[in-house]
Amino acid sequence: MHAMLKHERFRRILDQLQRHGQVQLGELGTALDVSEDTIRRDIDELARQGALTRIRGGALLPSPIPNAYQAREQHDAVAKQDIARKALALVAEGQLVILDGGTTAGWLARQLPAMGKLTVATHSLPAALALLDHPAIEVRMAGGRVHAQYRVNLGAETVDFYRHLLADVCFIGTYGLHPSAGLTVADAEEAAVKRAIVNASKHVVALVTPQKLGTAASYVVCEAGRIDTLVTAGPVPDAELAPYRDLGIRVL
Repeated sequence: MHAMLKHERFRRILDQLQRHGQVQLGELGTALDVSEDTIRRDIDELARQGALTRIRGGALLPSPIPNAYQAREQHDAVAKQDIARKALALVAEGQLVILDGGTTAGWLARQLPAMGKLTVATHSLPAALALLDHPAIEVRMAGGRVHAQYRVNLGAETVDFYRHLLADVCFIGTYGLHPSAGLTVADAEEAAVKRAIVNASKHVVALVTPQKLGTAASYVVCEAGRIDTLVTAGPVPDAELAPYRDLGIRVL
């Protein structure tokens, strides 16, 4: 009987999450007539199963993004290419630009030669390779341990590389973006590198496909309010974008 009750709680929790995009421990405890400790244990177990992302006081929808680079690159590829075209308008000739290791930034790398003379710093192997045949673009590659699945360099050496830069603009991808949970990814080392990129940039641009909005992964890169410009692909309802505009973020 206990197992059935637990199964029913799981179903109710996930139903509320799908309806509202977020759940709170206290509200769930009241609705299901169980203690917050019980709900907390349920949410922890559902998080281990990948059904949701645990945050302080509750849970969010999990990021929908696969892990391997090639799968990520093709996941929502049309939206990513649309985002890359929009993001190109934020680049000016002569700038120092940071491209992170996300696949949307990889699509942007393919567009950058149209901008003429640039310096591009990156820890992304695909982004660097996409730019090598263009003599007007100087590529600066971060060192570190090569992560074969993500096709990036990661680790302390990568973080240190970005600590010595002050870029005009950075383009950063994410597994999830939420007004209160912030910009999040699934890997702790990747989060550390992205944090260094954010700190090394005058203007922070988040490249976010619509299905990542309102979701979260396990590791926080920065608060949503640290982002200057959010580039996404339409159509996205105004109500969904309003919380980001309220934080002072320009939305393209």
